[in-house]
This record gives sequence, C-alpha cells and structure tokens, in this order.
Amino acid sequence: MSDTDSFIDEVTEEVRRDRLFKMLKRYGWIGGIAVVLIVGGAALREYNRAQTEAASQALGDQMIAALDSDDSAARATALDAITAETAGGDTVLKLLQAGALADAGDRAAAVERLNAVARNGEMPLIYRHIATFKALGLQQESLPAADRRIQFEALAQPGAPLALLAQEQLALIEIEEDNTDAAISRLQEIIASAGVTSDLKDRASQVIVALGGALEPVSATEG
Repeated sequence: MSDTDSFIDEVTEEVRRDRLFKMLKRYGWIGGIAVVLIVGGAALREYNRAQTEAASQALGDQMIAALDSDDSAARATALDAITAETAGGDTVLKLLQAGALADAGDRAAAVERLNAVARNGEMPLIYRHIATFKALGLQQESLPAADRRIQFEALAQPGAPLALLAQEQLALIEIEEDNTDAAISRLQEIIASAGVTSDLKDRASQVIVALGGALEPVSATEG
C-alpha cells in the first residue's frame, strides 16, 4: 500500500470518528433514554412479579384460614367472602367454595360455582372437566340420566383428562337404566385400558362381579 493510500485511510477513519462523536453529542440522549427504559422496564417487571406473588400468598392464607373451621356452613361463608384477583386464583377459589357449599347441603349453589369454572374457556381443560364432573356428581338425583349421559360422554372422549372416570359414570348410568350387558362391557373396557389406576380397576372389577359378569383373564405381559 502506498503512503498516499495510507494517508487517505487515516483521514477517512478520522472523519468517521468525528462523525460518530458529533452523532453521539447530538443523539446521545436517545441512548440514555433507552437505558432508562430498559432498566425501568426490568424494575417494573420485578415489582409486578413481587405484587403477584404477594397477592397469591395472601389469597392462599385466606383460603387456609377459611378452611380451618370444622363447620361446613362457616367454611362456605368464609370462602364466599374472599375475592381473587387473578383468573387462576378465582378458579381455585370457586372449586373450594363449591366443595364447602356441597358439604353444607347447598348443592344448587355448589353446581353454580362449578358451572362457572366449566364455562370459562380461558382455563386449562383439566380444570373445566373437573368442574363439570363434580357438578354432574352433585346432580345425580336431580338431573335426568339422559342429560347426564350426554355430558359424561363428552368427558369420556379419548385423550380427555377424566375419560376413564367418565366411562365409569356412564357404566353406572347403564346400570341405572337396567342395561347390565352394556355396563359390563364399559367396565371391561376400563379394566383393559393402559391408563387405568389400581383403585379404578378394583372398583370396575367388583361391579362386574356384582353384576354377574366375568373378568377377562390377565395376560402374561400384564403380570
């Protein structure tokens, strides 16, 4: 490289530095504001998280205090006085309220709380199905079997979180309607399911035997 080229490069670099210095003097305040916004945003997120955690802790403490009573009516009253600030907290609160109301004998109010959870599309499917399942259980004597069947069939779809428990309830409805063979068939399907728990399997087996049905032999691979 010639001395002329080297000189030109040095001048060009100096001009670049001079332009950068001028830009920093003119627009440097933007960078300062950006830093303030970044730091402020991080602080705000930490503050909001701390506030959320504090609210959750306070809600949990209130729930525990409300459930401490041995009287079901008192528990229901205490839980009803609590307000949750988040959708998740409100869902848990409604489930607890429904349990306390059911224990106190107010099934209609308990079903109302459970249905509110079941209809909340923002909640995970498992919570909505649990609420529906519990509501149907509380309406066993007041809701016609045909209506309960429709809702339990929706809960019993393959892959649903409470599918096997819903199948068990459908088998009980078959018994209620004197469809013994259909009930035994459903219970045998439950026993053969890979995801069946030991408790549910035992219950299904006992009902099959009580109905005069035969248990399917256990294969060697199943132990």
